[in-house]
Amino acid sequence: MKKLLFSVAVTATSLTSIAQVGIGTTTPHVSAALEVKSTTQGFLPPRMTELQMEAIVSPVEGLVVYCLDCDPKGLYFHNGVGFLDVINQVPSGVPFVTSAAGRIWMDRNLGATQVATSSTDAASYGDLYQWGRYTDGHQIAANGTNTPASGVISIKATSTSPPHGNFITGSNWLNTQDDTLWQGVNGVNNPCPNNFRIPTIAEWIIERNTWSPFNEIGALNSPLAVPTASNRNNFNGNLNVGQGYYWSSTVNAGSIDYLYVNSSSLNPSIFSRAVGASVRCIRD
Repeated sequence: MKKLLFSVAVTATSLTSIAQVGIGTTTPHVSAALEVKSTTQGFLPPRMTELQMEAIVSPVEGLVVYCLDCDPKGLYFHNGVGFLDVINQVPSGVPFVTSAAGRIWMDRNLGATQVATSSTDAASYGDLYQWGRYTDGHQIAANGTNTPASGVISIKATSTSPPHGNFITGSNWLNTQDDTLWQGVNGVNNPCPNNFRIPTIAEWIIERNTWSPFNEIGALNSPLAVPTASNRNNFNGNLNVGQGYYWSSTVNAGSIDYLYVNSSSLNPSIFSRAVGASVRCIRD
């Protein structure tokens, strides 16, 4: 028995002594579980394709890989929700741009297939969301026409997740207004990609103040290339074309602040929550 206890004690001591690992050094730093030291070689993390990276089963927060074909290619870490590139903290494949104010935004409207080449570039319009709703089909519009793709219904939703993808008419698509929707990256129904969110009206104004001239031309010529993507009428579901309407997350006396873009101005204003308007996401 004494020999057995001695053996257990020696084993425990040995495990404690190798709690730190040094490669290229016999004295790893006391704060490091692993220290690699070299002047001729580097550390090589696992390298894989985006498909392989996204197929990792139950990735733990903090997991790091090198993605060979991501856009951008490079090191990615898992933030507990998904993989983000280390430099910009943007998910692979999400098109982004750095604004004149130094913030990272998506380079196009949510649902758009390309960056705007003109103020009336229909392919850059994207979807038209009712404020606070998730991507459930209601946002789909036949861009540039007066025939929206999603149907219209007048019965208000009783929860933040309507059981259908119809556009709900009225002043609010919810039976009871909910000011907690779209608030931050973890906000209920946030439709933006991982690590992105709906901007506040203050953030829109900061960007707007860098645009010149102070109209739709300045909006288009800005790094964000903002088009006049129309809106969807909250009483009949029809499209109002020729001007831009961009949601913010800011609740203002029961209504919602948005940025209005037309041929003569770039001004904040307020909408009811059932209006269909454009979404441009900002990185948190």
